[in-house]
Amino acid sequence: MRSLMIIAAAVTVASCSRPVLPPGSALAEATAGRVPGPPQSCVSAYPAENLHALDSQNVAYGYGKTIYINHFAAPCPAVETGNTLIVDAGVGNEYCRGDHVRGREPGAIIPGPSCNLGSWVPYRLP
Repeated sequence: MRSLMIIAAAVTVASCSRPVLPPGSALAEATAGRVPGPPQSCVSAYPAENLHALDSQNVAYGYGKTIYINHFAAPCPAVETGNTLIVDAGVGNEYCRGDHVRGREPGAIIPGPSCNLGSWVPYRLP
């Protein structure tokens, strides 16, 4: 009976973990069928938009016809799929190149170290 409970607990824990994706696959999926435009320094930060991590080196903003991708120069600790992103924006209601972004894991109180945003590349549906 005890071994059955251990197996059930292991299955439950395994089903709660995030799937491991090959590097770059979330970026490829987010930009599939879209055409990149010229990089922009800033994007408007509308509350209804969705800023989220694709992986530790790419964040995406927006949905629908245009998605903006920001690529970090190096992987950013704590910026991972499923983590809350905190942006220390320097200019009003915009996310701009040079702003600091940090990730906070679910259930954590203290966010990870900050990384600088780069340019935003818009990907639009043709």
